[in-house]
Order: sequence, then structure tokens, then C-alpha cells
Amino acid sequence: MARLQIPMDALAARFNLQDRLDSIRSQTITARFANLKPISEFFDLKRLSKPANFGEAQSRVNFNLSYFSSNYFILFIMLSIYSLLTNRLLLFVIVLVVGGMYGIGKLQGRDLELGVTRLTTSQLYTGLFVISIPLGIWASPFSTVLWLVGATGVSVLGHASFMEKPIESAFSEEAV
Repeated sequence: MARLQIPMDALAARFNLQDRLDSIRSQTITARFANLKPISEFFDLKRLSKPANFGEAQSRVNFNLSYFSSNYFILFIMLSIYSLLTNRLLLFVIVLVVGGMYGIGKLQGRDLELGVTRLTTSQLYTGLFVISIPLGIWASPFSTVLWLVGATGVSVLGHASFMEKPIESAFSEEAV
């Protein structure tokens, strides 16, 4: 039976992913959110339609990924917050590890003295990780990340493929 070969480099070149990622990395936070579109434009139901073919869907996705990039990033942040709020054990483990690291760092290398007990920083780090690693595995971070990737992908690609380009962009493409 022949194996199915998927040309990933051709797909990446077709969707222009490398240039998109390079432009995202080079932006500052203020520049990133400078092109945040209003919610009325992001949820404009008059511009929703089924693409006629794959070429049109691809054209819409290419345009909308750059046009609504800040809105899609906000959507990713909102889905991340939702996933942490619904997986409270994972949120607890993250707060435990960050708080523990912060508390141990505040000791500045000194030992922690609790009554007659004296704990070194290496003992505190070991205790923190002995508690947090099993809790972290039990909190199922992998399924949360996979849900987040899937939910973001379906939401962003669904919106980008069904949202028509604005009329102004149609006129700008027809250069003389």
C-alpha cells in the first residue's frame, strides 16, 4: 500500500506562513493591537457567505488572517483564559509553581527556618517539584493544549474562510 505524501513545504509556501510568523515576531505590543478591528466589523453578519471554491476560501483566509490578526489573537487569549477557568486543577498547579518559585526566589539563597526546621533552597525546590509534577500530570495539560489548538483553529479558520473581504480591498486588488 502506497504511503500518502503531504508536501508540507508547499502548503507552508502556499499560505505564506513564514512571512506571517516573521512579521508577528517583529511587532511590539502596541503595534500588535494598533490594527484591532471593531467588534461590529469582526462580527459583520452581512459579509458572511460560503466560498464558491477552494481558491476563494484560500484567498479569504490569506486576507483575513492579516486583516483580523489582532482580533484572532484576542480570541486565542480569551479561549486560553476559558480553558484555565474550566480546568481549575491546572490553574491551581500553575499558581502553585509560579508562587512557589517566587517565594523561594524571595529568600535570595538563604535557608527557610520554620520553628526548629531548617530547609535549604534546593530542598524547597525539590519539595515544590515533587508536589507539582504529579499534580501537573493529573491536571491533563496536554488535553487542554490540544483543545485550545483545536478550538482556536476551528474558530479562526472558520471565521477567516466564511468572512468576505471588504469592498475596499476588492477595488485595491484591481490595480491598473
